[in-house]
Amino acid sequence: MFYFHIPFCKQACHYCDFHFSTSLKYKEDLLQAMQQEIELRASYLENKKVESLYFGGGTPSILQAKEIDALIGKVAKYFEISSDAEITLEANPDDLDKKKVQELRNTEINRFSIGIQSFFEEDLKWMNRAHNSEEARSSIMRVQDAGFENITCDLIYGYPLLTNSKWKSNMQSLIDLEVPHISSYSMTVEKKTALAHLINKGKTPALNEEQSAEQMFMLIDTLTSTGYEHYEISNFAKPDRYARHNSNYWKGKPYLGIGPSAHSFNGTSRSWNIANNALYIKGILTKELPLKTEQLSKNDRFNEYVMTSLRTKWGIDKKYVEKEFGNDYLSSILKNIEEYFHKELVLISEEGIISLSPSGKLLADQIAAELFIVD
Repeated sequence: MFYFHIPFCKQACHYCDFHFSTSLKYKEDLLQAMQQEIELRASYLENKKVESLYFGGGTPSILQAKEIDALIGKVAKYFEISSDAEITLEANPDDLDKKKVQELRNTEINRFSIGIQSFFEEDLKWMNRAHNSEEARSSIMRVQDAGFENITCDLIYGYPLLTNSKWKSNMQSLIDLEVPHISSYSMTVEKKTALAHLINKGKTPALNEEQSAEQMFMLIDTLTSTGYEHYEISNFAKPDRYARHNSNYWKGKPYLGIGPSAHSFNGTSRSWNIANNALYIKGILTKELPLKTEQLSKNDRFNEYVMTSLRTKWGIDKKYVEKEFGNDYLSSILKNIEEYFHKELVLISEEGIISLSPSGKLLADQIAAELFIVD
């Protein structure tokens, strides 16, 4: 798996704390550096067959088609890209005009992740999104008309402007447009974001946990009743339309992250690049990889397995835990999970799969933390 972090945006969404820049000053140099990083780290992954590539950010749809082709071509020089590889581009609706979509049709991109967030104009302005409500709808139809079938759209819930009526309308819009995959997240307040500042200054209301919980249950009920499978806490898919790239993250498959702030994982260690465009470029040019690496202990690997698996429909496999980590780890899980099982927050199947109930999904992080083993 490959992840490309494209750290450029037209403007800053009020809630976002990802690494990005609204200046394109270093764009050309950075893309050249990313190609060089692929070469420098070509030995990082043992398996040279690539089943998925993901352009994230930032706003990757800022890239020109030739720039996307260049990055994919560089990967193909050192790795074998599977003939049916899933190649995803995150895109903002305002970038997906007719000309851009046609240009992308001539690249290897075969999946779009479109950041809709809301179909309501006032909500988009409150978030400081770059697109408007008309572009939210038309971008999806334009991509579909161009022949792209593999599409996912993002929606956000749990913010002050979003009434339950508006939330139901947002979901219904994607259902009516027959979008096969939907990712939906509860808004969170991250430090140093514009949203945090506005709340601290009393210029916008604080988020409401009860609203977020209610709208999450509405999300689950609405989408599962219309044929979507809730296969990960924030992700819903029509049959056979799972996000292959993200599913492999949750299953603990190795991946290589390219670009500033990108993370990588090879099964035994995790590394992450510096979150500074200029310093990233400087490091690559001097062939001194601008990254930090953490060797993962057995406990680290166990904790990551618990955290990611518990979020999915595949859950924690008791047999896998015993085989990969040992009976002591399995015993620890069964002991610490007992309270949540009796409260019907956790389910245990006859096959030995531990998963979260609908109510348990609200407490996923808390329950996972209770199962961690600390060095």
